[in-house]
Amino acid sequence: MMRELRSLNAVQRNTFFACFLGWTLDAFDYFLLTLCLTAIARDFHTSIETVAEATFWTLAMRPAGAFLFGLMAERYGRRPTLMLNIVSFSTFGLASAFAPTIGSFMVLRALFGLAMGGEWGVGAALAFETLPAEGRGFFSGLLQEGYVVGSFLAAALYWLLFPHLHGTGMLSAWRVMFMIGSLPALLALYLRFKVEESPVWLAARAKGQSLRASLRWSELVRYLPAFLFLIALMTAFNSFSHGTQDMYPTFLQHDHHIVPAHVGLLVMIGNLGALAGGICWGWASERMGRKGAIIAAALLALPMVPLWAWSHSVVLLGVGGFLMQFMVQGAWGIVPAHLNELSPGPVRAIFPGLTYQLGNLIASRNNVFQVMLANRFSGGMLKMVMSVTVLVVALAVAGITALGREAAGVEFSGEP
Repeated sequence: MMRELRSLNAVQRNTFFACFLGWTLDAFDYFLLTLCLTAIARDFHTSIETVAEATFWTLAMRPAGAFLFGLMAERYGRRPTLMLNIVSFSTFGLASAFAPTIGSFMVLRALFGLAMGGEWGVGAALAFETLPAEGRGFFSGLLQEGYVVGSFLAAALYWLLFPHLHGTGMLSAWRVMFMIGSLPALLALYLRFKVEESPVWLAARAKGQSLRASLRWSELVRYLPAFLFLIALMTAFNSFSHGTQDMYPTFLQHDHHIVPAHVGLLVMIGNLGALAGGICWGWASERMGRKGAIIAAALLALPMVPLWAWSHSVVLLGVGGFLMQFMVQGAWGIVPAHLNELSPGPVRAIFPGLTYQLGNLIASRNNVFQVMLANRFSGGMLKMVMSVTVLVVALAVAGITALGREAAGVEFSGEP
């Protein structure tokens, strides 16, 4: 692993660091919402199920953001588009803190989703078009775990700060958390002065290639089978991650009666497992291939279900959370490289991000369905519903991955 890190030059290190931070801070803001669902519902005098709709609107708008910012990245470059992404989602995150009603809060989270939707695809394209092909699996695992680091930071902030906030009105605890979540806007300055444009995009522009020329209808038809396959794969993947993460803090509080401080700690432990899993499985994909590593990680999540959902002590829940996320995010750690390697060169800023976010859209009501099913069949208890979710989606991830092709180590260029 150290060999891959030492192989980077200064430009590659700065680019990777910026893209990693962009995804980290994006996830940080998103997971603040999942941690504060109960507090927001109480403040707006509504149900947790109603507030959970905000996560749906965030996820639902992400495909539009992936397409819009992907088009901009193909036409104007990866770096300036990523800067606009970061400023946009930080601005809407801050505005959410001042939402006067649940309706306005929903609108602002939808706009946040629009900006969030573009960040992953544009950032991944900039990173992988700058990094060397050797060690791409390792860097994929590390880059994707920016999402986990963002969740970890949100959980740490919730654990350390939230119990000590006692303000009311516009200074209520959850609003202060969202105000802090606006700080990622500062990353745009780093991008402006330390990061260079993608060499692949610059080479394509120098050859006179353009977005308009590369997106002929005949080309789109040729790409359609791969596009539909990746949507199905990303639907399974997003159900895997959101099915084990979004309702997990609420599950710990509701089913196991764990206090908020310990909830934050358990989420942090799970995120440590996710971080380790993403790096380890990403590195393993260089040896096992992308498909083999994804299938192995997904199937190994199944034996973790009893410990993860059905334990009766905080310690065992922590162990189960660590192991579950080691497998879930281990599989996810391979996704950035795998998606970019399967994507045609002329649409690499659009294809991975759009298929990823469309999969997110299809899976976006996962947490709402989990609550509805728990209320209908389990008296509101989430453990059975979450356990079945892991069983179904882990098998779906493994099965759909097995149907695809292997493209580990393919050279990137501006050509199809």
